[in-house]
Amino acid sequence: QVQLVESGGGLVQAGGSLRLSCAASGRLFNIYGMAWFRQGPGKEREFVASINWHFGITRYADSVKGRFTISRDIAKNIVYLQMNTLKPEDTAVYYCAAGGIASTNANEYEYWGQGTQVTVSS
Repeated sequence: QVQLVESGGGLVQAGGSLRLSCAASGRLFNIYGMAWFRQGPGKEREFVASINWHFGITRYADSVKGRFTISRDIAKNIVYLQMNTLKPEDTAVYYCAAGGIASTNANEYEYWGQGTQVTVSS
């Protein structure tokens, strides 16, 4: 089993920044990809960013490219999402996910965190 715990969400004004963290624990030897997804009010869950755990290869949704950065600390088993120039449309619950492959597809991820709320005011 793998446990994922997100932190770092909160309320921020448009144009501001937040950094989300996802601490992973448990049986991590089969985890090769980690990602962030989000679900806004009345919206479907959508892909935000992913990272290959071993090689650090990253992918981003077009809506966040150039503003968000995903990174990982292998020694601490933590994945980060640095979010800059936040917009009201970034308001959502952000979820950390882990699985055997780095993918944009939520179905590829076996483990999920509980989510952390990000609210961007205009």
